[in-house]
Amino acid sequence: MLNSIGAFSSLYLAILVLLTGSGMFNTYMGLRLTQLSVSEIWVGGLLAIFYLGLVFGARVGHRLILSIGHIRAYAASAAFVTVSVLIQIMVDNLWIWLGLRFVAGAAMVTQFIAIESWLNEQTDNERRGIIFAFYMVMSSLGTVLGQVALTRFPEMNYEPLVFVAICSVLSLVPIALTRRLHPALQVPAPIYAKYYLERVPLSISVLLVAGMLTGAFYALGPVYALRAQLNSEQVAVFVAISVAAGVLAQWPMGWLADRIGRVQTLRINSFLLFLFALPLLGWVEFSYYWLLGFSALFGVLIFTMYPLGAAFANDNVDPDRRVGLSAILYMAYGVGACIGPLLVGVLMDKLGSDLYFIFFCGCGVILSLIVRPTKIKGTHLSTDAPTEFIPVPMPHMDSSSVLDPRLDIASDISHDPVFEEPAAEAEAEAPDPAVDAAETSVADEQTVVIPAVRVD
Repeated sequence: MLNSIGAFSSLYLAILVLLTGSGMFNTYMGLRLTQLSVSEIWVGGLLAIFYLGLVFGARVGHRLILSIGHIRAYAASAAFVTVSVLIQIMVDNLWIWLGLRFVAGAAMVTQFIAIESWLNEQTDNERRGIIFAFYMVMSSLGTVLGQVALTRFPEMNYEPLVFVAICSVLSLVPIALTRRLHPALQVPAPIYAKYYLERVPLSISVLLVAGMLTGAFYALGPVYALRAQLNSEQVAVFVAISVAAGVLAQWPMGWLADRIGRVQTLRINSFLLFLFALPLLGWVEFSYYWLLGFSALFGVLIFTMYPLGAAFANDNVDPDRRVGLSAILYMAYGVGACIGPLLVGVLMDKLGSDLYFIFFCGCGVILSLIVRPTKIKGTHLSTDAPTEFIPVPMPHMDSSSVLDPRLDIASDISHDPVFEEPAAEAEAEAPDPAVDAAETSVADEQTVVIPAVRVD
């Protein structure tokens, strides 16, 4: 195991440093703009536009890597991220900041694609679980370290931005000095979305809501904590403990989901989200340590929602089309992460920051209505269901979707068209038990039509 992890140490170090800077930046933006009395709509919008850049930059990132290679694409993207951060030190115009955040998101997703596709291409299926788990740990650890680093900057001036820029540049070093061979370049193939929309509409809805919750937490969670009379150091701890709790809860939640079922676990998750958000609607004032406890609880509930929804989706999709499924789920999550910060920003601006958690209550109610056992027919259940629950980090919406150890990339046919055969035709083509021996004797001279599921 140690040899497998050590083989990719340079890539792990790069993602750790990169997400340390990114994790600090998201919290810093909420704190800095709130101190400047900027509307919550702007705070939410700045993170929403960043996620929008992640979503739309995925395809561009694939093409860039295809044309110039992984290391050069990573280096160019790191330069764009660094420049976009440094310009924010010199320019205070929020409209310009919106454009810069979009560019940063589009550039950063290229960095994620480069690292994740590199890990996938040089990892076999037997070791992918180990490689994936450690990648999740390093990604989440980077976000937590970003919050810890922010506590060293009590003054919300330009200094945190300099630190973020330094992290962006430093993430180049392990990539540039790596001794690993360049991965093979892969042309992105189209994914047939209709197949997945028909098979797993419930899971896609869950991922959309999960993205809304995660985006809202990262964008407006620091704002809420600051308005709850926490100082900047306490706000950073408030965010860090939520991320850490979400990581630690992945395995216990997976154990529970494998025993009582995905749907039941999601319903419990939704109900608890609603229940724990109710006391935070402004009726009672809680101390700092109580707020840390609530933050940990929400981290468990929010950050395990994606893997729960993904596991349920994998149970209902053919094994050889699961790479495409991951791409679709990433996209739904990314769209939700764009919508969530904007909705919560408007809510807090119009109704006050104390009602931040009314959004959490609403999402809990919506999920409880969507995820109901009576809606689960089991008609599309996969032959290998229930699949193993796999802990996952928060997706970067890069559509590489390649680190899940359930996936066999070599045999995946997500890019192939899906042909649905009418029931009547299928019935007509079924063998007739009453066929006599004379007809059977000439069957080998006839052309047998097999329902097409793959075009080579």
